[in-house]
Amino acid sequence: MDRWPTGRLLSTAARLVEHSWNEKLGAIGLTHAGVIAMEVLSVNGPMTQAQLAQLVRVQAQTMGKTLSRLEAHGHIRRERSTSDRRSHVVTLTDRGSEAVSAAADMERSVLASASIDPDVLRQELRAVVVELAKRFSSPETKAIVASAESGIPVEANQVV
Repeated sequence: MDRWPTGRLLSTAARLVEHSWNEKLGAIGLTHAGVIAMEVLSVNGPMTQAQLAQLVRVQAQTMGKTLSRLEAHGHIRRERSTSDRRSHVVTLTDRGSEAVSAAADMERSVLASASIDPDVLRQELRAVVVELAKRFSSPETKAIVASAESGIPVEANQVV
């Protein structure tokens, strides 16, 4: 590994963390993708399925499958939009909010056995994401990063 490029180290570490986290999440009926969707809903509030897919940076069809699983477990609720009957508004349920908290605890436990400070690692990774997003990303991603930096949630209508 001493000769591996940084990108390979990052992607390998990410896959290993995600695999470990997914094992833990599976015990409560969640996946990494589901947690990401619920975290976005937790921060930004109800939004359409299309808006959520855009914020999470996945195809609408992929988001639909993730939401079906979350809905079956009672973590989210989908209702027809009153302003556009073709779209669904997705809302995090109380059970979903509890699951987001439990997932955060599980995520911390994944890195607890590492010989590094998880908070320092998180700060460094956040700095990498922010810097690269400023240089290479779309306006939507830049808005998400700006929101994360300021602590002010992105309004769903700002990214559509």
